[in-house]
Amino acid sequence: MHQSVLRDALRKQPFVPFQLVLANGSKYTVTGPDWMLITGMTSYVGIPGETADGDIVRSIDNNSICELIPLITGAAVPAG
Repeated sequence: MHQSVLRDALRKQPFVPFQLVLANGSKYTVTGPDWMLITGMTSYVGIPGETADGDIVRSIDNNSICELIPLITGAAVPAG
């Protein structure tokens, strides 16, 4: 995925969390603009508290990102 698309998603105001889907099926959720860094052909996604050691960072080849899915927050859940 071109870095300009990723940068636009990070700069959107108000910020909308999104999920990155990679060619290998992996998925990473970006919950805020401070949780992703884009550099050239590589992006770094922070994952809060995934391990007992605290936050971790995953390195992702931008060319392996197939889809960027905006996550709708605050949507009403039907009563039922």
